Amino acid sequence: MSDKKLKYIERFVDRHGRVRYYFRHGRGERTPLPSAPESQAFKAAYAAALKRVAVKAEKKVRGAPGTFDRLVQEYFESPDYLRLAMQTQMTYASVIERFLIEENVGHRLVREMTRKHVQKIIAKRAATPGAANQLLKKLKVLLHFAIDNGWRTDDPTIRIKKFAEGEFHTWTDGEIERFEATWRIGSRERLAFALFLYSGQRTSDVAKMSWADVSEDGIWVVQRKTKAKLLVPFHPELYAILSASRRREGAILQTAFGKPFSSKGLSNFMGVRIGKAGLPERCVTHGLRKAAARRLAEAGCSANEIAAITGHASLEEVARYTKAAEQKKLARSAMDRLARERPAVPGVGVQPEGLGMGGGGFGKMSPNTPYNVNDLQIGWRPVGDSNPCSQRERLVS
Repeated sequence: MSDKKLKYIERFVDRHGRVRYYFRHGRGERTPLPSAPESQAFKAAYAAALKRVAVKAEKKVRGAPGTFDRLVQEYFESPDYLRLAMQTQMTYASVIERFLIEENVGHRLVREMTRKHVQKIIAKRAATPGAANQLLKKLKVLLHFAIDNGWRTDDPTIRIKKFAEGEFHTWTDGEIERFEATWRIGSRERLAFALFLYSGQRTSDVAKMSWADVSEDGIWVVQRKTKAKLLVPFHPELYAILSASRRREGAILQTAFGKPFSSKGLSNFMGVRIGKAGLPERCVTHGLRKAAARRLAEAGCSANEIAAITGHASLEEVARYTKAAEQKKLARSAMDRLARERPAVPGVGVQPEGLGMGGGGFGKMSPNTPYNVNDLQIGWRPVGDSNPCSQRERLVS
């Protein structure tokens, strides 16, 4: 056996002129080998060292078959998980691993989880509805993966309702105007604001927009979360602001040191500038993405048209904006129709300026006019004439 043909063998000559042999795999520890490669002792020690390397190289198995530990390992190695964006993978792994630790269920059998178990687990997190809903979502993913791979036949999360949780505030037009009045065109703040408002993209995507992504038609975006490639056409306002901005190599938005913003860094930058504009805490950068969708809906865009700009993978979220815009349109139409059918009683008409929208007082009344509730009963029918239940009661009696 020649040492030149052996893997992981290191050969040294010590200060006494004696040749010494060591076994070393990668950057691991050196293991001294006895005698020369031709000896049986060397061959035995070398074979034992190779076996140890093979054992370490074997796939590490997590948990016993059928347990949550094993299910999680197999899910993390599956195409279902690996096709997710890296940021999404990190979020999933964080929620799932925390669940295993906090509930101490890694050794539990997946098939033994019941609906009551899930209800109890979610109920414990009622004080943090966002976290509870995130965990419920990840449990559904895990258990659906288990069903698809024959670990169990039913879904114990079915029909378990999510908690109501707060939403990001959608910026109003007044709040948008206030920010724009504070930060003029040509400032970095206004440029960042316009990219958020007129592209409808997430902070992570706005942060990595570069001048190389700008074409004659608009800005090309490859969304970090969905991997969707979008062309966001220019709004005239965004085009004017980009034209007024200094064009430098690399990212459109850069720090004071000429470096691109990180997602968190851009969020912090905007948070400070929003505060300096005197806007309330509810105004955050993600709310500008929602404001973009709202404005598109109010302009009459369909859910598919809005999604073509924002890149939403599901139309469920986008449909909320179109539904709200349609409700506002229908409500105005309905009230206008009622006003034409039943005009105000002479002398009691309430003008828009009387409601604090350009004038003072209440309607045509002066501040000194005594308030009479009967003055506001304008043409409403008696309850018995408009309520079918009351009509039936009269017929019965």
